[in-house]
Amino acid sequence: MATVRAFRAIRPAEGAAARVAALPYDVMSAAEAREMTRGDELSFLHVDKAEIDLDPAMDPYSDAVYAKAKSNLDRLIREGALFRDADEVFYIYKLTMDGREQAGFVGCASADDYLENRIRKHEFTRADKERDRIRHVDTLNANTGPIFLAHRAEGALSRIAAAWMASHDPIYDFTADGGVRHTVYRIGDPAENERITAAFADVPALYIADGHHRCASAVRVAQLRRAANPGYTGDEEFNFFLAVIFPADQLAIMDYNRLLKDMNGLDEKSLFAEIEKSFDVSKAASPVHPAARHEFGMCLAGEWYRLKAHSGLIDETDPVQRLDVSILQRLLLAPVFGIEDPRTSDRIDFAGGIRGLEYLEARVRDDMKAAFSLYPTAMDELMDIADAGEVMPPKSTWFEPKLLSGLFIHEL
Repeated sequence: MATVRAFRAIRPAEGAAARVAALPYDVMSAAEAREMTRGDELSFLHVDKAEIDLDPAMDPYSDAVYAKAKSNLDRLIREGALFRDADEVFYIYKLTMDGREQAGFVGCASADDYLENRIRKHEFTRADKERDRIRHVDTLNANTGPIFLAHRAEGALSRIAAAWMASHDPIYDFTADGGVRHTVYRIGDPAENERITAAFADVPALYIADGHHRCASAVRVAQLRRAANPGYTGDEEFNFFLAVIFPADQLAIMDYNRLLKDMNGLDEKSLFAEIEKSFDVSKAASPVHPAARHEFGMCLAGEWYRLKAHSGLIDETDPVQRLDVSILQRLLLAPVFGIEDPRTSDRIDFAGGIRGLEYLEARVRDDMKAAFSLYPTAMDELMDIADAGEVMPPKSTWFEPKLLSGLFIHEL
């Protein structure tokens, strides 16, 4: 059963939330972040991506970068842009995008739940990315970016959230770039916070939707702190990490599309001959948004085609192999284009569905040879794979809207 508890947050002062809050550090380059924060000293990117305040030639993993992040966090607190809440509470974080709402509880999840697989994963992590966030958390003595978790839909938590939002005013309510509305409620009633903790105790498992590296890093810091404090009780703050936890039925996964840099030496006639071994192919009059599972769009030489995988080649009993990202990789990208490992190949690029099909077309005109649009992975598919102890292929899920960093900080 899930262990989730309230915490005493560091959070933005009234009126400062919209300026402090920032997109996650890993959805932009340092150059993009420098441009986004030009003239704005309150942006939380100065904490989460502190290399933007140093010489661009500096190694982004140098000691100076983590020290600058700590200095910037201390400055935001000292200047009053951030403050420590008076009490340990839960919050509700609601995001509204294109008329769709998702509301999750902000609290602290348990490192032991992660280690004992009550917080379930669906991706591999990279050691270099983990090392970066381990150093960041350890140096700042804080989790600065929330882990995006989900649970299978059930009634109690959703009812608590809906009732609180209906009867209380938010502490933050603003619309950020991209038109996403961010609304935060503070649950100041101790009895209500106890109800939330008890309701989570009835949830059998939580699932990482986004933030595998941040989650693994937070747990690794907990292990390091435990090793340094052999008398630890398990109740110390370092045993818990910052999370926003949503019911899965409120979440939407967008498509995560593929772009290829070359044709693997094939001419167009030979390419289609190979594709037709595994797919029904038809020319499309307009860009292809796949309408169902196992259907794909292909943009090639300015034209769009609809591909439908042959059903006899799909193992519907295997939760990983029946994913569209797996089907495309196994039937087309590997055997036809020679992309054996998309995790390491420099001949493939990826584009989240938020960019639209126009982006794929533009890239094929400019610097790519082909693009493939996919049908989005479903939340049930993600959770089934995590329950089975399996992992998805890389770049299988793109969640929108993104959780902003800087609205909640958890001190260890």
